Amino acid sequence: MRLLVVGANGQVGHALLRSLEPVGEVIATTRSGLLDDGSVCERLDLTELDTIAQLVQRVQPDIVINAAAYTAVDRAEDDVEAAFRANAEAPGRLADTCAALRIPLVHYSTDYVFDGRGTRPYRETDPTDPLGVYGRSKLVGEEAIAASGARHLILRTAWVYGLHGHNFLRTMLRVGTERDELRVVADQRGCPTPAWLIADVTASIITQGIVESGVRHLVADGETTWHGFAEAIFEEGLAAGLIARAPRVTPIATHEYPTRAARPTYSVLDTTRLRAEYCVELPAWRNALRRTLQPNQP
Repeated sequence: MRLLVVGANGQVGHALLRSLEPVGEVIATTRSGLLDDGSVCERLDLTELDTIAQLVQRVQPDIVINAAAYTAVDRAEDDVEAAFRANAEAPGRLADTCAALRIPLVHYSTDYVFDGRGTRPYRETDPTDPLGVYGRSKLVGEEAIAASGARHLILRTAWVYGLHGHNFLRTMLRVGTERDELRVVADQRGCPTPAWLIADVTASIITQGIVESGVRHLVADGETTWHGFAEAIFEEGLAAGLIARAPRVTPIATHEYPTRAARPTYSVLDTTRLRAEYCVELPAWRNALRRTLQPNQP
């Protein structure tokens, strides 16, 4: 099986290269044509829309996994065109090409398609109502893929982190050693989800085959706040020997940490359908964090 991974230098893309290796021949693409380790791969810049079909036609993969996205949530508010090109237009073009060539497509989306006013975990059928540009661009991308006619699976995930790339975990591990106190938002709830889990579940789905086109939710089990996540990071980081000391973590309200883009207050996702269809086990978020911080973890 030939697997085309778009966006191989991102958090999820990087993890996919490891998880998909046992599944088949992995063809990676990045914007520069280079992987983070300096090795050469296929070049694909999704902002260059007319190059998408050319590459897919040349590579002739058995499945395409799109892990590329514009994820700068705050910057997107002032960079609307770039966000929509990467998150909406490009996935639409990719899906149209996959439909024409009868190639299945796996694509990743976000909890930001919801407004965060829910009181129970969001199901795939719940109404969407993004609060900002990033969420709107991702939702339009979902709609473009669905309209393409391609066999597809859109995996919505949330609070993605890992030891690669820019994310909350790495920020906490860095600033936690520099400060005695950190003030972290405690009134937003979600599901911290490591990139390796997303990649491993994706590999299992590809091995089984897409059961039905549509959207499914993929996050670790349980929920917490950013404050709770931060405290867990320092506790597990100490236990793993990654940090020598932990700062005091003070809970604050969202309004005490203003950002350019609004965040969903509640964005816990219901994974019932994914677990039933693909028989995947999703670990508790704290256990997933502990595994992420163990030595030799990707």
